[in-house]
Amino acid sequence: MLPGVYTANKKDGTLYFRASITYRNKHISLGSYQTEHEAHEAYMDANKILSDDTFTLEEFLSNHCTKSLPFEKSIILINFRDNKLYFKTPIYIKKRYFLYFLSQSTVFKFAADDLFYYADHKIMKRGGHLFVSDFGMQVNILARYGIKNFAVCGKDYRFVNGDSTDYRYENIEIINKYHGVCQLIEKGLPIYKAKIHINGDFIIGKYRKEVEAAIAYNKAVDILLQKGLVKNFTKNYIVELSHEEYRAIYQEIKISNHILEYEI
Repeated sequence: MLPGVYTANKKDGTLYFRASITYRNKHISLGSYQTEHEAHEAYMDANKILSDDTFTLEEFLSNHCTKSLPFEKSIILINFRDNKLYFKTPIYIKKRYFLYFLSQSTVFKFAADDLFYYADHKIMKRGGHLFVSDFGMQVNILARYGIKNFAVCGKDYRFVNGDSTDYRYENIEIINKYHGVCQLIEKGLPIYKAKIHINGDFIIGKYRKEVEAAIAYNKAVDILLQKGLVKNFTKNYIVELSHEEYRAIYQEIKISNHILEYEI
């Protein structure tokens, strides 16, 4: 058997070949292959990466000159060689941040604080949304910034430097953080509009403070549910107010007659 290769059998008895390599006393699986030759090529690719530190990340990305070793595994090995940390996800550590390679053409930047989270959570993409599997649930990566699933880039949040692949905390600015609330500028001053979707968008009202608009949205939800509307609204959770402060605003806040007089 060629170096770095061993055989295995599928449940139906079919023979296949696995490749592996040991580096810094760690046994690393390189994948499964149909032929012994492909598995050996993967082993040779891995050996080239781990034994030659002049073969840099930049050179690899320019040429991607590994024959059988998957792109993702190559990134993992280059990082292990350079930074002495082995992760199961395609991460490369930089100074004070790290790169996450979704693919060769799509690379994200994250703050160092998120390193061990993404070392344990693989990013996936579906329908334009980026998510991880967390406790069996698909969790949008924007949730780590307090951004809601329905949020629209450029309207509810923005990337400060214009780079939509830069997820470092200082580069994410939340514009609208509550359900049903958006910020407007009227006469040069910020104002917050609350609206709710029933069979179309209904305006709840305009308010001077964002938290007031969020509470108005909650109050509109309560009114509609009390009227018998069957709809799964998500209410706003407002942590900066005490229960008494929330209740006082809730009781005083004005709601549009379109909501008050809505008929099911």
